[in-house]
Amino acid sequence: MGIKTQQTADGFVFRDLNKNGRLDPYEDTRLPLEERVEDLLSQMTLEEKAGLLFHTMIGMNADGSLQEDQPGPFPMTPTSELVFKQHLNHFNVFAIAPAKQMASWYNRLQSLAEDTRLGIPITISSDPRHAFSNNPATNLFAGEFSQWPEPIGLAAANDPELVEQFGDIARQEYLAVGIRVALHPMADLATEPRWARIGGTFGEDAKLASRMIAAYIRGFQGKQLGPQSVACMTKHFPGGGPQKDGEDPHFPYGKEQVYPGDNFNYHLLPFEAAFAAGTAQIMPYYGMPIGLPFEEVGFGFNKDVITGLLRERYGFDGVVCTDWGLLTTLELAGTVFEARSWGVEHLSVAERVKKVLDAGVDQFGGEARPEVIIELVRSGAISEDRIDISVRRLLREKFRLGLFDQPYVDLEAVSAIVGNEAFRAAGEIAQRKAIVLLKHSDNAGKRVLPLQDRPKLYIENMAADVAGAYGQVVETVQEADMAILRLNAPFEKRGNFLESLFHAGDLSFPADERERILAIMRQVPTIVDMYLDRPAVFPEIAEASSGLLADFGANDAAVLDVIFGRYTPSGKLPFEIPSSMDAVRKQKSDVPYDSENPLFPFGYGLTY
Repeated sequence: MGIKTQQTADGFVFRDLNKNGRLDPYEDTRLPLEERVEDLLSQMTLEEKAGLLFHTMIGMNADGSLQEDQPGPFPMTPTSELVFKQHLNHFNVFAIAPAKQMASWYNRLQSLAEDTRLGIPITISSDPRHAFSNNPATNLFAGEFSQWPEPIGLAAANDPELVEQFGDIARQEYLAVGIRVALHPMADLATEPRWARIGGTFGEDAKLASRMIAAYIRGFQGKQLGPQSVACMTKHFPGGGPQKDGEDPHFPYGKEQVYPGDNFNYHLLPFEAAFAAGTAQIMPYYGMPIGLPFEEVGFGFNKDVITGLLRERYGFDGVVCTDWGLLTTLELAGTVFEARSWGVEHLSVAERVKKVLDAGVDQFGGEARPEVIIELVRSGAISEDRIDISVRRLLREKFRLGLFDQPYVDLEAVSAIVGNEAFRAAGEIAQRKAIVLLKHSDNAGKRVLPLQDRPKLYIENMAADVAGAYGQVVETVQEADMAILRLNAPFEKRGNFLESLFHAGDLSFPADERERILAIMRQVPTIVDMYLDRPAVFPEIAEASSGLLADFGANDAAVLDVIFGRYTPSGKLPFEIPSSMDAVRKQKSDVPYDSENPLFPFGYGLTY
């Protein structure tokens, strides 16, 4: 790997340092990048090349030890088998140990890799880890990391400098524990209000999203990819927003991506901003395009899209990695997760692998089937020269990230970086900046917000000890001067474990829950804060409220600071709020802000 280490009682320390205690600059001690790539490639066996083409999940133990045996409903392949037998060295982490323990695990993993024949270092990736939602398929709770609004909230703040600051802070926290690839940002546009993944986007306006995407990538990668960068895998090319009926292509009933407004090119604009910002990687989505001049197969299998559009039209020569699970059907915890091989369901696993490679993709996400690559090459179905094209891209990125020169992290620095006071304070400000004030007066025109003094408060979905710093918390509506309700945008509860994690379907409140909320409002002036991971239909609640806010990931104190005027609201809606489900069904899934008579339009937001 270049830099050897010695093991100490609490981890690993560096040995080969210069007189200043720093690693010698890469340019002074190494061959030019392309020579290094070609030299290593010439030494690799077919088995080692095949392993490089898979980017799968890996587990870790809570104490930072390597996971070799994990019984239970979600078993992971033993780490040593992944590294030594399958020759894998790109891994995606889901559940992680505390930061210090994760850093120890990462160093142990790199030490394991150093013992392989060629010592190729490990690359670790992660979905977003800094916000409030917790869907293991798409993003995870912040834990010890600083906590920020969802990307849709960063769009509501509409401040590229804030987004770049977030990216830079998240980069530092990722680097501290060994995460070198961000499986984000999402450059998709939220033009279909029912889509379950809107919270991870920057809204429905392509210009707004483009500004945010560019700033996000600058924060994570810097001006160019280097040893202090976290590489961005921007997704989901060519834009995953316009899903038929808003259903998600994680599932067979959501596999069709449609363009009734003939607006395909609009969805490419944020990706153009990502290319200009230098995104290192691209992930295509699961969906299959309907009614376009492309083969009607999932984007990961689609040569028209990957080679014709991405490689040739845009000239992108970075790593392209599929979304997770295109090849194999899995059964976990009694639930069958069908391979997302939309449009090519009839093909065998080997035929799917070939079609993905023929499309121009480099790496298979969420899979570990290197034996299929080996057999395809040995049978003559795929040339080794084709494999080498992708291996070069993957090795080139490891070199650029400095992993060969310094694969280990400093255990002593972790606690000072991850979730430090300054980073958390920046996240707190961002949460407040993203809140949108939609209504501050009652229906008689009387100004209600910001609240004054210390009123008696009836609260729901809010911590009493936090609210108690702003007013006197009471048990019943009848005792209250004011009610404050924190509500979540409604969604349909669905079947299996994975489906239940996606907030999809109808955007309106069930009749009984709507009536319960309105009954409170008839008794006492009520402030509503609505968490919008996607738009909601709530005209009656908006009408009856005395104050109305939208948040996109904010703690109780952030919301109360805005309600009580301790922070002046400045956020603007990153998508429109529709007035009815009938309007939602009539709008075109690929066209922004086009529903009839929206309750609140795109860009709306009041202030004090």
